[in-house]
Amino acid sequence: MQSVSSQQVQAQTGSKKSKLSSIGFQKRRESVTGISFVLPAVILLIIFLLLPFMLAVVFGFTKFNLLRPDQIKFIGFDNYVLLLKDKLFYKSLYNTMYFTVIVVPVQSAVALMLALLVNNRLKMRNVFRIAYFSPVITSMTVIAILWISLYNPNEGLINSALHWLGIPKQPFLRSASQAMNSIIFMSVWQAAGYQMMIFLAGLQSIPKDLYEASAMDGANKLQQLKYITIPNLYNVIVFVLTITTIQAVKLFTQPYVMTNGGPENSTRTLALLIYQQGFQFRNAGYASAVSVIFFLLVVIISFSMKKFLKDR
Repeated sequence: MQSVSSQQVQAQTGSKKSKLSSIGFQKRRESVTGISFVLPAVILLIIFLLLPFMLAVVFGFTKFNLLRPDQIKFIGFDNYVLLLKDKLFYKSLYNTMYFTVIVVPVQSAVALMLALLVNNRLKMRNVFRIAYFSPVITSMTVIAILWISLYNPNEGLINSALHWLGIPKQPFLRSASQAMNSIIFMSVWQAAGYQMMIFLAGLQSIPKDLYEASAMDGANKLQQLKYITIPNLYNVIVFVLTITTIQAVKLFTQPYVMTNGGPENSTRTLALLIYQQGFQFRNAGYASAVSVIFFLLVVIISFSMKKFLKDR
């Protein structure tokens, strides 16, 4: 009897060990599978984000001409000292912040209004959705070239319409006081459709019962917007404001194609300044220093905005 019981104990022990080893093997296999899915994204992140930033930090302490990489020279904080004395840097910083402060609330508000419009049961609402979203899928370079012709002081369609209305023709992109505002108007028109689709998805997730119950209680459309729509869209609004801010701070294509930073540096942004210093003037060391400041600025704005919206 004792031998039989000991054999049973050994069999049970062996069964438990086999189960544990099977479970361990399954967990290892799941871990390997998960890592295999994540690894390509991590590699791309390291190659195209982390490594360039590390190189920018290193090159920011050097005098580095792109055409003469063999003559790179360590100069310490000279690039950052020069940056703090550079009036063009402050002008570019101001233009970037001005564009961001105006575009983010205006574009988000326009996108929300468009989403509310196309969310209603209107005739041909799918046509309106396509019309509002089509500028987003069009190349920004193509959009910029199109709006250059629209803003033409002499033969542009906008000035022709203004002349027909009895309003004097405007210089738009050729005026230091109007160029950035003209780019802002075009940018809002081009990108509002993207935020509209995000808001539309959020609107369609709000239960219809809330609107029906509030209507029975006598709530009007404005009260429904204030007490039902906006609170239920809070997370969507936070997301839209965050991505719009990041995109606005990185403004490059519009001023590069439409004005090349002019007139009188009124549309020169930090991204455009980095490109011109690095690739036009071949001053990669100074461009790297500006890039580091630019990166830190984006991080500070993103975290500050997240904290502010979270507190709200």
